[in-house]
Amino acid sequence: MSVATSAVENGHGTGKTYLNETYGVKSWLFTLDHKRIGILYLITIAAFFAAGGIFASLIRLELATPQGDVFEAETYNKLFTMHGVVMIFFFLIPSIPAVLGNFLLPLQLGARDLAFPKLNLISYYIYVAGGVMALTAIVAGGVDTGWTFYTPYSTTYSNSYVALALLGVFVNGFSSILTGVNFIVTIHKMRAPGLTWFRLPLLVWAQYATSLIQVLGTPVIAITILLVVFERMFQIGIFNPTLGGDPVLMQHLFWFYSHPAVYIMILPGFGVISEVIACFSRRRIFGYSFVAFSSLAIAVLGFLVWGHHMFVSGQSTYSGMVFSFLTFLVSVPSAIKIFNWAFTLYKGSVLLDSPMLYVLGFIGLFTIGGLTGLFLATLGLDVHMHDTYFVVAHFHYVMVGGMVMAFLAGLHFWWPKITGKLYSETAARVGVFLVFAGFNLTFLPQFVLGYLGMPRRYHMYPEEWQALNVMSTGGAGVLGLGFTLTFLYLFWSAIAGKKATSNPFDAKGLEWEKCSSPPIAHNFIDVPIVVEEAYAYGPKHSEDHPVESPEPVKEKELV
Repeated sequence: MSVATSAVENGHGTGKTYLNETYGVKSWLFTLDHKRIGILYLITIAAFFAAGGIFASLIRLELATPQGDVFEAETYNKLFTMHGVVMIFFFLIPSIPAVLGNFLLPLQLGARDLAFPKLNLISYYIYVAGGVMALTAIVAGGVDTGWTFYTPYSTTYSNSYVALALLGVFVNGFSSILTGVNFIVTIHKMRAPGLTWFRLPLLVWAQYATSLIQVLGTPVIAITILLVVFERMFQIGIFNPTLGGDPVLMQHLFWFYSHPAVYIMILPGFGVISEVIACFSRRRIFGYSFVAFSSLAIAVLGFLVWGHHMFVSGQSTYSGMVFSFLTFLVSVPSAIKIFNWAFTLYKGSVLLDSPMLYVLGFIGLFTIGGLTGLFLATLGLDVHMHDTYFVVAHFHYVMVGGMVMAFLAGLHFWWPKITGKLYSETAARVGVFLVFAGFNLTFLPQFVLGYLGMPRRYHMYPEEWQALNVMSTGGAGVLGLGFTLTFLYLFWSAIAGKKATSNPFDAKGLEWEKCSSPPIAHNFIDVPIVVEEAYAYGPKHSEDHPVESPEPVKEKELV
């Protein structure tokens, strides 16, 4: 081992890392280190994920029988509303940007921190404040409007704690905006020497596109939510038709943000998938520039397709045709990514470690989610499928099958870098199997239920649909077991896992090649200089795939 490598392995020769640089609760709660803030986000979103998972389990428990024999209709409405609000606004949207983005972005750019460290910490506490407000609404009595908060129900007919939950989401939006601004400035201004735009890791490209959506789209939903609160509290006629308002306007404003929000959730996942595929196939991403620009194309086109959520809301047929066409168009950049990942894997030296298994699961599940989205983008077919369990299944194949699988892939891939510890690969593979099998067992039957006409958000249904619902409930149990196992072995590895080397996966990138595991407080002793392209993988040189020694060159050939 070279002297330079030894320094990286041992925290640059000091033994100090970001984890043990300072001690005490105060040093964590008031830290300006982007890595510690990423850990704080990880702990917080894990708590929200657990809460959302509990609500989902109770929903599936009710739906195991045709009769509403576990919860009252009002309680059931509160359960699926709270499940949606917690999972979307407080887990899915911030998961990869706030956790992996915070931790990795400066490391991948060769920077000491984000551009605005204090703003980063403020963003976290704004997120916590919004979450506390939403949880307070839940504890106080819940919300029963559905996570979309459609008017006039949310403003006139609901008697639950709607305003408090809405204000929680409103406050949380500021965290998203500030994080996006911080990332954009960091990517523009703090790249290491030699790190040109087309040498950037694809995760950085994905974070950049995501940040643009956060900055441009979130103010729209923030203003919309505030207007709903004002109308609910002061009876201002904005969305209420009895007061001269237009409830469809609220839907337009909501989905103008909320469909791009789908890409806030999934775009960072695309970046994670590119990183893991390149590492475990030992190849540069096929069509690097196409994959990079497809992220920006998704960010732009994502703002133009909101109307496909409103095919049955009274908009004109001509508008519906336009939105249907644009929805088919936005699928093209996603298809480019899928094909380019497939070509990257083609003839690659693919290693099936647990991060790669999550990636393969992602590709399959997201493809199903994307293709079923095209079914719903078809104007005539959506009239039949709208507000059925087909929509629920499609959404979860994109979000859980896509986003959560990508998040878990990234978490496993960078876990040795984050904690400096190795997890049990055997336990991880069992966890992958349980999550994949449980997910499909849960949501595949819902496609059939939706096609047969079972409406979503109902807690009672005809008996002929019970078998499929029981299958879905059983799958939810397996899925929950998989998530629980994943939490347990990751937690155990952070406490008692084997010490990781600086680059256990033999990966490319500044975070792997220039940083210890875990990194020091300010990431790098010296400013790294980038002299090669992203993902410059040569022949695999591990024990599994030894490099063949070249034949000796003859003297005549030298001449």
